[in-house]
Amino acid sequence: MLNLQRLEIFVAVVTAGSFTGAAATLGLTKAVVSFNVKQLENETGVALLTRSTRRLALTDSGERFYERCRILLQDAESVLDDVRRDHGGLSGQLRITSTPEYGVRVVVPALAAFAALHPQLRIQHVASSHHDDLISGRFDLAIRLGQLADSSHHAATLGSFGILPVASPAFLCRHGDIGNLQQLAQAKWIAHSRLPWPVSWPVTSPLGEQTLFRVTTPPVVTADNASSLLAFALHGTGVALLPDWLVQPEINAGRLRHLLPDHRFPPQGIFALYPNTRHVPEKVRRFIDHLRAQ
Repeated sequence: MLNLQRLEIFVAVVTAGSFTGAAATLGLTKAVVSFNVKQLENETGVALLTRSTRRLALTDSGERFYERCRILLQDAESVLDDVRRDHGGLSGQLRITSTPEYGVRVVVPALAAFAALHPQLRIQHVASSHHDDLISGRFDLAIRLGQLADSSHHAATLGSFGILPVASPAFLCRHGDIGNLQQLAQAKWIAHSRLPWPVSWPVTSPLGEQTLFRVTTPPVVTADNASSLLAFALHGTGVALLPDWLVQPEINAGRLRHLLPDHRFPPQGIFALYPNTRHVPEKVRRFIDHLRAQ
């Protein structure tokens, strides 16, 4: 009979890419991790990993076995979640990732309220500007913003937000006011490094007509997170296109100006992504409903 803990150790080794990394993740010694993987190979009768001094790699059999183990462990966790919920509310761990900015403003307050409702549930929030993989990162849920790329994961739509072109009064004083889309396109831009360039957006005019807005000049500055883009804009470096929930306080305080406010850039989505499994854990379903309500 297969040992679920042994399967979990094997999955952790593959996820971490090493016995040392898996041991650190699981709080075990490297010797215990290595022993359990060897025992698993003895029990299955096949080599699951190829080992070298530099790295580990899955064999073909190991690749198939890993995918089945991952599904089996997720199903086992779902069964435990159901039993725990029926006995005394949600418990176990809820591991979530989001961008730092949206995390601080929306996700963390929602998680704090959710934790108060379910005191036996352990919450782990990982803030990252990169789209970390749900499976290798062992995330129950990822909050994604913008346009959703094709994915094998399930996605629940939570809402939407606007994106606003903004610049500081000091920048506009040096370079002149921006009164139309052509001037906006020719401005000095600050851009997210994940944004493909040249950039183009369908923009809706005050009369409701849609125009393709296109910026071909390379940005003067790129950054990999919205907080840095906001800081560059506040320091008068150039024009940035940022979420309304991030820049509205700066606009209200007069530190930034919303450029061409009568034009509308396309709204962006807010999504909750979770692994495509046969049983969606109750803690995931409940938190998505909670976040929608927030």
